[in-house]
Amino acid sequence: MTKYIFIVGGVMSGVGKGTASASIAKILQSKGFRVSAMKIDPYINVDAGTMNPVEHGEVFVTEDGDETDQDIGTYERFLDIDVNSTNYMTTGRVYQTVIEKERNLEYGGKCVEVVPHIPEEVIRRIKKAAKIARAEIMMIEVGGTVGEYQNALFLEAGRMMHQKNPHDVLFVLVSYLPVPSKIGEMKTKPTQNANQLLNSVGIQPDIILGRAECPLDEPRKRKIAMFCNVDVKDVISAPDADSVYEVPVNLEKEGISKRILKKLGLRARKKDLKEWRAFLRKVHESEKPVRIAVIGKYFSTGDFTLSDVYISVIESLKHAAWHFKRKPELHWLNSELYEKEPERLKDLSLYDGVVIPGGFGTRGVEGKIAVIKYVREKKIPYLGLCYGMQIAAIEFARHVAGLRSANTAEIDASSPHLIVHIMPDQEGLVRQKKYGGTMRLGAYPCVLKPGTISRGAYGKKNISERHRHRYELNNAYRDQLTKAGLIIAGTSPDNKLVEIIELKNHPFFVATQFHPEFKTRPMAPHPLFREFIRAAIRGK
Repeated sequence: MTKYIFIVGGVMSGVGKGTASASIAKILQSKGFRVSAMKIDPYINVDAGTMNPVEHGEVFVTEDGDETDQDIGTYERFLDIDVNSTNYMTTGRVYQTVIEKERNLEYGGKCVEVVPHIPEEVIRRIKKAAKIARAEIMMIEVGGTVGEYQNALFLEAGRMMHQKNPHDVLFVLVSYLPVPSKIGEMKTKPTQNANQLLNSVGIQPDIILGRAECPLDEPRKRKIAMFCNVDVKDVISAPDADSVYEVPVNLEKEGISKRILKKLGLRARKKDLKEWRAFLRKVHESEKPVRIAVIGKYFSTGDFTLSDVYISVIESLKHAAWHFKRKPELHWLNSELYEKEPERLKDLSLYDGVVIPGGFGTRGVEGKIAVIKYVREKKIPYLGLCYGMQIAAIEFARHVAGLRSANTAEIDASSPHLIVHIMPDQEGLVRQKKYGGTMRLGAYPCVLKPGTISRGAYGKKNISERHRHRYELNNAYRDQLTKAGLIIAGTSPDNKLVEIIELKNHPFFVATQFHPEFKTRPMAPHPLFREFIRAAIRGK
């Protein structure tokens, strides 16, 4: 039978449940078990595609075209597997299914109630995901924080599963232990309160993972064990780390796998995180920096910066830099800055490479165009992703092909030169205001042109990459742009969709309609990110 481990959070959001889930999953995978992971988002949204990226973070797209929480990407990177749509659920998705079943009389005329029917649908989805993944151990991360009514029904599902099969279900509470600067002592009371809230819904955690800026000492561990009714060996220290990839090793030093396997009645088949440790050694040996500017518009949230909006891009850059034993120095720059202060463009010369990731809407677009013009003319390595490709095509059309009013229909549909226009199959959906889950989503094939940077990077003609877009390069302008020097380096197999553009006589100028960042792995950086970093290093 599949074993199930629920990961729940206490005290505050952002405590690191996703990293904890992925790290525990990686440790158990290294012990020889087939492990998969899933995320539960307590939002009414049916998927993450309509969630505000500044509030929720990156929208991660799976191979089968689901718009999911960024933690799904973390699972893929840690476990080196593709996680599909069955491994992601939201409150909206669960309720939608229950209501559809009720309308179809699948409950046999019963009165359909929040309890037990909603938790039962959650359980059905969890078991289906485990079956499809053929998982011996399934990690289930419950979004939010204990005590919130938004995730209460998901916790109830876990309680019901534990009640039925107590030896097959574990609960891990990831809780924060603050160290107030004016007090100078690590405080356990917030974790005690989180544990009591979990107890109040009928769940006793089997393991408490203590997140803090520094390691938990023995007095704190004993205090948590006493007041939270757990063995002191089940209080695991999880201090801040320089890299999320250090977390599996840190947790294993605390003996977490022994505690989990003993509770689940399992024996390890292997012994160590050998390959993972070798990867970490390379990370630690990477000292010489490579400076990369990431130009976006979703970083700002009040007085703070939210880099999680582009987390897959950031991790892809890190993986590629570490591949060359270089220390990635990433700088978040708001594209609106270059609209207000164009004289700041010269500061881009301080960087070894520039990336413009995906995005939507008009805000900051002229700043991005100015950035692309600068890096094109100054021969600074450039990698554009999705919107970063569309904007690059517009910049080229305006300043090289002579189409001064070139634009995208997303910004100005009245422009006489719509270099980027809406995809034909998307036009009707937008007109009907069908926005959720309707973009071109998931993996699609691409054919690479011989002699291009992209073909050399991949080392093969046919590839498959993940997409998330409504707009595309307008084929009516392909001949005019290519005559001006634009290289169409990759297209869909039917040659109708431009997937990659490049420029010659430039150290590296590559932009893709797809999102290569969704397929990177720590020990296997994506080919385009790898070659981008190679060019950035070469230009130093």
